[in-house]
Amino acid sequence: MQKVGSIFIILVLASLAAALGCSRSPKSLTLATTTSTYDTGLLDALVPPFEKANKVKVKVVAVGTGQALALGERGDADVLLVHDPKGEAKFVADGFGVERQDVMYNDFVIVGPSSDPAGIKNMKIAAQAFTQIAQRQTTFISRGDESGTHTKEKTIWQQAGISPQGSWYQAVGQGMGATLNLASEKGAYTLTDRGTYLAYQRNLGLTILVEGDEALRNQYGVIAVNPARLPKIKYDLARKFIDYITSSETQKVIANFGRDKYGQSLFFPNASNN
Repeated sequence: MQKVGSIFIILVLASLAAALGCSRSPKSLTLATTTSTYDTGLLDALVPPFEKANKVKVKVVAVGTGQALALGERGDADVLLVHDPKGEAKFVADGFGVERQDVMYNDFVIVGPSSDPAGIKNMKIAAQAFTQIAQRQTTFISRGDESGTHTKEKTIWQQAGISPQGSWYQAVGQGMGATLNLASEKGAYTLTDRGTYLAYQRNLGLTILVEGDEALRNQYGVIAVNPARLPKIKYDLARKFIDYITSSETQKVIANFGRDKYGQSLFFPNASNN
């Protein structure tokens, strides 16, 4: 009996130790975000301070905005940082998201080879540039991944009244960095956010040809996944992340990001609570 009692005590102590070990495990938060926030290195500046302050581990899933929203709909992410205002509004209206707030913006640009075979350099209207690319059937590389960038590209084609098709139009289903590299290899045009272009510029044979059109504005928003719709969501941590990324301190970090490396900010903070 004494031996059995000893074994029982050992088992109880082992269970307590395991429980204590689990309690020491860091909390986790899954952030689904766009490839642009990852490729530019912005998350490397924003995530570690949040993790340290909240004793939490952030799992970053960098995909196109369409995929990020789908992850939220399935409950596979707790908070989203994306750039498709219409898609975000639908996500909230359909009951999948709450607490959506503006975070920052930059802009999209049309890039291509410096030889500019389509002759679009310095055009002021993106839809007119797309029209000329289509008319001359010069190679255009589309992300084709339902990302925020791809959504913006489709909107511009719609504004131009064109449904792009043919061998000159190539949808690759890749992130922004890979799309830029492929466009560079092929001497092709593509639409990109300015930040990712600047991050990759050194290794690209591409130049900015069209910029400044108001239609090219690129707004980012943060959204908590709705815990009433998906109970397993870690809403408290998602809410803390939203408060953090829209705080005046973090907005200053965003405002300064890129200045030391690229000589200009890659993103412009515009959280509404500041």
